[in-house]
This record gives sequence, C-alpha cells and structure tokens, in this order.
Amino acid sequence: MPGPGSRFAVDLVLADAERAELERWQRATTVARGLVDRSRIVLLLGDGLPVSEVARRVGVQRRIVRKWGERFLARRLDGLTDLPRTGRPPAFPPGGDRRRGPVGLRPA
Repeated sequence: MPGPGSRFAVDLVLADAERAELERWQRATTVARGLVDRSRIVLLLGDGLPVSEVARRVGVQRRIVRKWGERFLARRLDGLTDLPRTGRPPAFPPGGDRRRGPVGLRPA
C-alpha cells in the first residue's frame, strides 16, 4: 500500500472526453457537491499529484481520495455517481406528511 505522501497506486490516465466531462462538472451549477468533489479528486490524480496533496486541496482524508480513485479506475465516470442506498427511505420528509400538512409547531 502506498505511503501517505505517495502517488496513487496506479497511474490514473484520463481520456480527453473524460477530462472534458470532469471539467464540465466542475463548472456546472446544478451538479451535486459530492460529484464535484469526486471529479476534482480524479482530475488532480490524473495530473499526477500525490494522494496527500489531493486530500489537502479537496479537504478530505487520504482514504477518501484512494476510494474514489479506485472507483474511477474500476468503472470510469460511472464509478463517481452515488450508488443506490439500501433500506427504507427516511420517514421524516422535509415537506411534511401530505395527509397532515407541514411538520412543525401547531397552534393549540
């Protein structure tokens, strides 16, 4: 396993189309924040920066940089999107229950 300041375990090489898409995600205003961070991680790794430097610049732990780098290598751009969550959806919707109206304090 690479040391804390080392380069990514495998050279992460980006195709021109992949780099263009990752850069587009960086500029988009409607892309989820997590996807923007992941794309920045991959772009910086693709530029050859060490894992520690990428982690410092993005503001995440080194293990997170390695995680998204490995996911990108395994599934390319599709690996950066959120996977479906398991389990029941949250029972407290922000807009309230449609049957009872908005959640919050109610007059007595």
